[in-house]
Amino acid sequence: MELFGYPIWVVAMVCVGVFCASFMDAIGGGGGIISVPTYLLAGFPVHFALGTNKLSSCIGTVASTVRYIKNGCVDWLLGIPSILLALFGAHLGTRLQLIVEEKYLKLLLLFVLPVIAVILLKKKSLPEEREPMQEWRRRGIVWSSALIIGAYDGFYGPGTGTFLLLLFCYLAKLDVRTASGNVKLVNLSSNIGALATSLAAGKVLVPVGLLAALFSIAGQYIGAGLALKNGSKIVRPVILIVLLLLAGKVILELFGIM
Repeated sequence: MELFGYPIWVVAMVCVGVFCASFMDAIGGGGGIISVPTYLLAGFPVHFALGTNKLSSCIGTVASTVRYIKNGCVDWLLGIPSILLALFGAHLGTRLQLIVEEKYLKLLLLFVLPVIAVILLKKKSLPEEREPMQEWRRRGIVWSSALIIGAYDGFYGPGTGTFLLLLFCYLAKLDVRTASGNVKLVNLSSNIGALATSLAAGKVLVPVGLLAALFSIAGQYIGAGLALKNGSKIVRPVILIVLLLLAGKVILELFGIM
């Protein structure tokens, strides 16, 4: 039996993978590390895998973003400019992708990821309370992070939410719940920019993406609920898992295995 022109087991595999990716993404970011390979394993061509993944992840991210907003976990003075900067950054990143070889960014990540992991391991937990800081400095850190990581998302992508969360918590001194809420705003914005480009290029399998989006919504909603209740107790270990998976993904890609 087939669904949308694909065997049912293929569509089912995509849906399960997207659910797991979205669950992880809502807690500590990095869902693309699971969802993109799932689409590729299911036999989708690379560009269609990336484009369809953006559709399901965008819709799913809306669910967790709304949940954070309803629980008062978004700082709008920081968030609104971040949305615009992330959109612009994603546009720049996508344009840069056309002229720069991706392998150079992957090599850079192999140096950066161990440093991030060491910093995270030295910290006992992510901050549960916002720490004092001059607001102009906090805004500068959050807004520049939205622009730079938004560009990274447009250029490469995996681990975007994780990087933003670490920057917002450790550099901008936000508490983990507010940081997570604002991360969702930025990540959703950069995803929308990438999705618009993929749709315009006809690289999105809309029926599959919409079905997978239902599982993405469920994963994001459940994951966001756990993060809101347990804070850094659950966010921190998930981030470490994301960093390990991302390092493995980069190494495999550099050696042509993935």
